[in-house]
Amino acid sequence: MSTPPRLSAECYRGFGRFFLTICVEERRPAFALAECVIRTRCELLRTLVDYRFAAIAYCFMPDHFHALLDATTPGGDFRRCVNMFKQRSAFAHKVAAGEKLWQDGYYDRILRDEEATLGVAAYILNNPVRAGLCVDPRSYVYAGSTCWSIDDVWDAIAQTPVTWRPHRWRRP
Repeated sequence: MSTPPRLSAECYRGFGRFFLTICVEERRPAFALAECVIRTRCELLRTLVDYRFAAIAYCFMPDHFHALLDATTPGGDFRRCVNMFKQRSAFAHKVAAGEKLWQDGYYDRILRDEEATLGVAAYILNNPVRAGLCVDPRSYVYAGSTCWSIDDVWDAIAQTPVTWRPHRWRRP
């Protein structure tokens, strides 16, 4: 797999909201195992604190991960944060499971001001419902937020139709 193209580094620095997707190596269902999710979520939360980001919403699907991250300081650097999360979680997984966790690269989208945060959060939290993993997103234990309880997030997005979709990256 080739790495998706990136914008200039300045676009990823400072305050901003970022949609993120990272796929498991060979799209294996690594996150179908609770211990893998718990281990990876610990590294996510540690990295978000270290790099001054909040997770408005995140979701571990069996073979990939989605998040909507928000820089909480003007010195936030999304690329550095994601790279450190991938490095830490990959190392922890390699030690525990003896295999590679992530595919190379990741997909991101810098949200514009007019793009609704709640629409993106609704997309992320409804992902397990669309995949048939649960009926109610509040019951999916592998999703959450570092800002609010899942019930608070759901109350905020409950009236938000899921119309937002990430743009697909296509190889040139």
